[in-house]
Amino acid sequence: MTTTAITHISALVTNDPSLGDSSPLGLIQDAAVVIEGDRVVWTGESSKAPATDNAVDVGGRAVIPGFVDSHSHLVFAGDRTQEFNARMSGRAYSAGGIRTTVAATRAATDEELSANVARYLAEALRQGTTTFETKSGYGLTVEDEARALRIAARHTDEVTFLGAHIVSPDYADDPAGYVDLVTGPMLDACAPYARWIDVFCEKGAFDGDQARTILTAGRAKGLHPRVHANQLGHGPGVQLAVELDAASADHCTHLTDADVDALAQSETVATLLPGAEFSTRAAWPDARRLLDAGATVALSTDCNPGSSFTSSVPFCIALAVRDMGMTPDEALWSATAGGAAALRRDDIGRLAPGARADLVVLDAPSHVHLAYRPGVPLVHEVWRRGERVVAPHRGRGAVEGSDRA
Repeated sequence: MTTTAITHISALVTNDPSLGDSSPLGLIQDAAVVIEGDRVVWTGESSKAPATDNAVDVGGRAVIPGFVDSHSHLVFAGDRTQEFNARMSGRAYSAGGIRTTVAATRAATDEELSANVARYLAEALRQGTTTFETKSGYGLTVEDEARALRIAARHTDEVTFLGAHIVSPDYADDPAGYVDLVTGPMLDACAPYARWIDVFCEKGAFDGDQARTILTAGRAKGLHPRVHANQLGHGPGVQLAVELDAASADHCTHLTDADVDALAQSETVATLLPGAEFSTRAAWPDARRLLDAGATVALSTDCNPGSSFTSSVPFCIALAVRDMGMTPDEALWSATAGGAAALRRDDIGRLAPGARADLVVLDAPSHVHLAYRPGVPLVHEVWRRGERVVAPHRGRGAVEGSDRA
């Protein structure tokens, strides 16, 4: 295999505290990265870089790990523009919310759904996302949930079964029957395509007992739990996530002191999704409270057509710094290494020897510009598995290669 050195990096974020300035970001100034195949084999100061077959000069730009978006809902059809417009205009809106997307998704062809996923992944890739998780949850029948996961699995290994998104409209008068469906025939059909199982544990969706039943059944089929927890109000979601060793409790907007302590003393990551608060004008999660308690925090987009229709991790970083009490360093770590922790991965979210060579070159001298210059397209180029997949082109990225993360 040939080796490639990426040189003249103004500031390199490794997320390895044994490197560079010994901070959590492991920041190295005037740095270089050496790639062999799909792996990083060396990082350090440019002056100490070993000889390589090829060299790429990034001209004094910053380099960070590729973003790890550990929470998205990309297998859907249609959008909910009218719902968003009404909400932002202060008008009542009586359409069906998630049910609207369920109807559109059921009516779409496999080809239409797959094309939508590819489109949003290309959009995310241009903004620096090199790994993403995505869920089912807009089918809510055995057949539609299974096909959503089959489609998702064409694009990523991080696939989550979310048959328990809401109670299917077909079972509106029989929620217990729907839980039986999710934990029985639906789980049997979906488990072969998924790594994770998730449940929306909230008032109006699934209560704590129902969520435990669903997650326990999924675990018995070899799927690891994740939980939509404590988004709309206080509830049992976070405690259940910790009890079942879920990889992440996602949203975490309304937390008691006991919830914060439980997260801080566990391996369950608190995944914060500020796009949802932005798009619904809801209260912001208190990232500062979680971080000060010692909890591991991830930042993700929650990209979905109803409550957070953004694929931009940089946008979420800017929101987290401005409105959630995070420093620029913490927000970047949470969007890279934090996302990797939420997927229980140690091969991504960092740029140290042995890690996958997923990196982003910023058109800026420092990662701080992601929050300092919100809304500006700062991603200059993107490398995934050691190959440049977004190349510089007149100040914007041109996507090369496949969309599979």
